Amino acid sequence: MKFKPCIDLHDGRVKQIVGATLAAGAEPETNFVSERDAAWYAARYRADNLTGGHVIKLGPGNAAAARAALAAWPGGLQIGGGITADNAGEWLDAGAEKVIVTSFVFREGRLDAARLDRLVAAVGRDRLVLDLSCRKRDGRYFVVADRWQTFTELSLDADALGRLAKRCAEFLVHGVDVEGKRQGLDLELVALLADASPMPCTYAGGVRSLADLKTLRDVGRDRIDVTIGSALDLFGGTLSYSGVVTFCAGKAEEGREGNES
Repeated sequence: MKFKPCIDLHDGRVKQIVGATLAAGAEPETNFVSERDAAWYAARYRADNLTGGHVIKLGPGNAAAARAALAAWPGGLQIGGGITADNAGEWLDAGAEKVIVTSFVFREGRLDAARLDRLVAAVGRDRLVLDLSCRKRDGRYFVVADRWQTFTELSLDADALGRLAKRCAEFLVHGVDVEGKRQGLDLELVALLADASPMPCTYAGGVRSLADLKTLRDVGRDRIDVTIGSALDLFGGTLSYSGVVTFCAGKAEEGREGNES
């Protein structure tokens, strides 16, 4: 299980936001606002050789901060938020390892295959991450788009993941109903991804402790990578960033569950 760190940007600053509250025109519920800039976090991840982390632009006003982060860890971070077939190449040129896309390929609640094809043509399958963040409805998980406010018709299952795996390099999946709430994992979603995803997949949502990480590793059968935000001490939480790095590198002592900073 690989740890992929994050840098979430809102109004040009590093923040941790409850994702489900990101409605247009409203102030989102915020867990943390950092005094440090995006480049500081990127440099920290670079020092710890953490690759595949996510820089996510949550709305306008974040381009400069995102570029600073990519410059601080060129080739080590992925970029998401407002990515289209027209601008994806610019972000790769700015130093992103891959681009992360959701809303551009989902329109009016449906997967737009033509737009997805344009993206693949623009950047190549190997540099594209599909964000399939989802919410549960009527007993199934559906991808949500437009800042996680719009349910799409795409239900996550083995067939859907198998088809989409042919057109991207990996998946990023937030359990939106638990993301940012520090109330525990969506283990049903983790198990689904472990069973159904034919390619690398990163889960986000609800990790609070090293015990949660062990559970995620076990339920995910060590097939699912993880990203963590609000719970980390880097973002005002109590879970030790250094402890997570050590645990996911396989160096932690079995059974040691402390959250020391």
